[in-house]
Amino acid sequence: MADKNTVASGSRRTSIGELADTERYHLRFGWWSLLVFATLGLILESLHGFKIRIYLDVSNETRRLMWTLAHAHGTLLSLVHIAFGFTARTLPETRALPVARAREQRLASKSLVAASFLLPGGFFLGGITIYSGDPGLGILLVPVGAVLLLFAIFVTARRITSTALRERQR
Repeated sequence: MADKNTVASGSRRTSIGELADTERYHLRFGWWSLLVFATLGLILESLHGFKIRIYLDVSNETRRLMWTLAHAHGTLLSLVHIAFGFTARTLPETRALPVARAREQRLASKSLVAASFLLPGGFFLGGITIYSGDPGLGILLVPVGAVLLLFAIFVTARRITSTALRERQR
């Protein structure tokens, strides 16, 4: 028999403390990655300000675009992590979720983390080597990251909607 501080989750039990750890993890991940991507933005501004040719030459327009997209997507995803952490904190305990939904929520958390590496990483790697104005092979990571991000958003939005519907039925 599980105590009141555990949640059934398939063949194992998840403690409420572990759920809080997930919330804190996303807050920590979000703030640290925001620092990383804000620093990347400062570096890009410095490359522009000091007129560094590898960044500003017309022949490097694709690199400039890819690295700007890496910075922008990384910064946005950092903020999404912070929102995800606060959203998880404001929702009722996962105990009220069916086991399959709790598993989906953990998968959404992992998908969001993976998307945070794949999306900006793909843009950044795509800008390192340019082939006749086209980005490098790293750009192939971007669609995978985008799908993982959409999955995480969908699962989270569905959880919020189902929670609101349950609260109205009470």
